[in-house]
Amino acid sequence: MSNVRVRIAPSPTGFLHVGTARTALFNYLFAKKQGGKFILRVEDTDLERSDKKYEKEIFDGLKWLGIEADESPEIGGRYVPYRQSERIAGYRKYIEKLLKDRKAFYCFHSEKDLESEKQWQTENKLPLLHLCKDWRDLSLKEANEKLLAGEQAIIRFKNPLDRADHLKTFYDIIRHQVHFFVRLLGDFSIAKSLDVPLYNFAVVIDDYEMQISHVIRGEDHIPNTPKQLLIAEALGWTKENKDGIGDMQPPWQYAHLPLILGPDRSKLSKRHGATSINEYKEQGYLPEALFNFMALLGWNPGDNREIFSKDELIKEFSLEKIHKSGAIFDIAKLDWMNGEYIRKKSVAELTGLCKPYLENFLQFSIFNFQFSKEYIEKIIALEQPRLKKLFEIGGKTDYFFKPPVYDKELLRWKNMSDEEVKISLEQSEKIISNFQLTTSKEKLEGVFFAEIGAGDKGQILWPLRVALTGKKASPGPFEIIEILGKEKTLQRILTAKEII
Repeated sequence: MSNVRVRIAPSPTGFLHVGTARTALFNYLFAKKQGGKFILRVEDTDLERSDKKYEKEIFDGLKWLGIEADESPEIGGRYVPYRQSERIAGYRKYIEKLLKDRKAFYCFHSEKDLESEKQWQTENKLPLLHLCKDWRDLSLKEANEKLLAGEQAIIRFKNPLDRADHLKTFYDIIRHQVHFFVRLLGDFSIAKSLDVPLYNFAVVIDDYEMQISHVIRGEDHIPNTPKQLLIAEALGWTKENKDGIGDMQPPWQYAHLPLILGPDRSKLSKRHGATSINEYKEQGYLPEALFNFMALLGWNPGDNREIFSKDELIKEFSLEKIHKSGAIFDIAKLDWMNGEYIRKKSVAELTGLCKPYLENFLQFSIFNFQFSKEYIEKIIALEQPRLKKLFEIGGKTDYFFKPPVYDKELLRWKNMSDEEVKISLEQSEKIISNFQLTTSKEKLEGVFFAEIGAGDKGQILWPLRVALTGKKASPGPFEIIEILGKEKTLQRILTAKEII
């Protein structure tokens, strides 16, 4: 059994973001490649912003993508509980240990004091940090007396001043050596009180107690890493590196992933379009397409392949092949990839997937006495080669389910007059009237082309196609006629003639 244990630890304060999902995916692929475990943990200590509806959306979004956890709040596991809000007692004992060992202290500076200090540092172009000379050496007994008297305080980590000017180094699998100055961390906060730990403290405890082997997360967490390393060191969980690639060796290895960027190379945000997995699901992207697409955001196997099954991605994946530079979220590429996965579906399966999108667009049920399963599957098969996302199906095929709304001007091919459009439609009507109900599109197309001869095909085919669909763009008229049938086709030509 592999000792690899990785985790994703989202905060339930919003919908599942593409960046969080990509991080979960890379953790999942690495764990499966190594025969290890993928853990889903919830960081919900921000009680004001955390919401169960977001937690459920995160769980559902990861499942929909096919990123299944081995241990989670839903599944349970060896290291329960998997919600930070249920682990408070465990954090308290470690905070108390740091206070007792004088590696943490109560800071009684007010918010006003700290804001004034920050303003002064900004004006003087100094690093924004708090080195608490007033309270860092206060005994725990004296601090408790002040707390009992009703004074407010937060708990800070006591920065080891004897090496405050030291340049420290930690090793990252993707970025290799990463350096930081201890002094620039100041005396950073680790808890609001004994029962309210802050992120940088709680995450260290969780990773240690859950025996996490690799911390794989976004590069925006790099500034947090030195603080977390100092906390782990203070608790006796680090050891000196002997191989020259970092000062401290934590109980886990780090791998910081590149950010996902918009086309303008800024961090992906709402102004670039959808950012939550739920939005992509609603637009009709297939989970396997999004899974494949996200795997290539910052990683590739070293060749030009782009379409991978889940098993192929697990087999090929490695942290060493992850790029350092940001990954561009190319929506055009996602659309192309989604189209490729749509074309792999059977018509029956695709029809089932399209049904809710089509009915939502039409505002009525398509499976009724008027439309047979065979009829609907023919429509889906017709659009399957052109479909990029399921959401498009309603706008592309509504004319098969209800008469189109005509724009008189759209019926014209180039500069055709009303009389020329009418003659064109009458010519189509005459040809179609002479055919049997079961005439194939190939035979119908042959007769039309023979009738048109060397003339401009658009003068006949454009008005006919628009009369059938009411659209500027659609499949060819013969494919449409084969599905609509002779009676509906002639009725629509008649309606178009009356309008023109």
